[in-house]
Amino acid sequence: MEKKIPKRILNSLINSLSAGVVPRTGAPYIAIGRKEETESLISDLENVAEGGSSLRFLVGRYGSGKSFLLQLIRNFAAENGFVTTDADLSPERRLYGSNGNGVATYRELINNMSVKTSADGGALPIIISKWLSAKQSDLAASGILPESEEFIFSIRKEIYSVTKELENNVGGFDFATVLNKYYLATVNADESLRSSCLRWLRGEYLTKSEAKKALGTQGIITDENWYDYLKLLAVFVKQIGYRGLMVYIDECVNLYKITNRISRENNYEKILSIFNDTLQGKAPYLGFVFAGTPQFLEDTRRGLFSYEALRSRLADSTLFSDEYKNLSGPVIRLIRLTDSELYALIKRLRMLYSECYNYEIPITEDEDKAFLSACLSKAGADSMITPREIIRSYISLLHILRQNTDADFKSVMGKLSSELKSDITDEEKTDDNLSDFEL
Repeated sequence: MEKKIPKRILNSLINSLSAGVVPRTGAPYIAIGRKEETESLISDLENVAEGGSSLRFLVGRYGSGKSFLLQLIRNFAAENGFVTTDADLSPERRLYGSNGNGVATYRELINNMSVKTSADGGALPIIISKWLSAKQSDLAASGILPESEEFIFSIRKEIYSVTKELENNVGGFDFATVLNKYYLATVNADESLRSSCLRWLRGEYLTKSEAKKALGTQGIITDENWYDYLKLLAVFVKQIGYRGLMVYIDECVNLYKITNRISRENNYEKILSIFNDTLQGKAPYLGFVFAGTPQFLEDTRRGLFSYEALRSRLADSTLFSDEYKNLSGPVIRLIRLTDSELYALIKRLRMLYSECYNYEIPITEDEDKAFLSACLSKAGADSMITPREIIRSYISLLHILRQNTDADFKSVMGKLSSELKSDITDEEKTDDNLSDFEL
């Protein structure tokens, strides 16, 4: 018997798919295809957990499934002991910027930080508090009284021992200082100090003097050093029991859209820095996945290939062709789902929709095939059709049928009704690619 999907997740899933938005939760319930790509990204997780690092670029057209695959892998990583975080780039959020654009991306990443027990983000204070509580329990179990000075001293000593490895990195000493202040705020129930610590960790202090007055730190998180603090966080979360930190950055096409050449190249320089660090082992327990369109990667005037140092690292080998896949390199290209996979996607949508609305869908299996055949008959669909288009069209069809009891499949299909034959069960009148599906 299949496990029943929680109603909250099911409603969120259907609503997101209806709007063409990638669901933040429930992605595994709609996952069809992309098996090899998924396995390749999962293999990166094992490398990161063992002290390595990784960097991948997911490249595909709008609606091809880049964002969906990011959320699918993010959820998988969180379920398997990783701290995960994600952000969408925008004109206000970039990898580099002199007006707070870089640190704005860092803040978004911190706000979206997730673990298994906090899948919707905001996990940073949960991670720190859980770690401190565990240390307090261990000390109490050893016989040291929680109210004693020895207890507080031992906890602070433990914090410094855990963060000692970080002190050789940029901002490591300040990071340890803030964690100590956070513990003292917890012990003394000082919400103001605790809030100040979280502000610092989230990169919300604008001046060093303000941070020094509040916490005694010498530095703050800025556009220039935010990536260094991600590297610090990766080592920290590993030390306190997680397997590593995975960072997923979507909508990288916004870097391609930057009109100022110098600003655009500064962002590409940041990507190059991350690329070199991850491949040279300078970012242990840290993994990145960037998602963008083919233009973001391949455009020789404004894309990554316009920056020679990146083009030489990311360009396909001369041995590469459309006939072969290479999922071991830094670039993973998402090709169109097969007809069988698209049909399986429709069947999955049908099941989820029926369960969500407790609705018996008045569409036959042959009509499902006819719907897909009509979609695939459009000019250019052989190579250009995307899962988003199929999903939105099919859910719209189901919405109309559910809310209009006098409507039927052929009438709703409208201009596509010519694809439907009077005897749709006749194999000779059904698209050959759809008549022998195997699920």
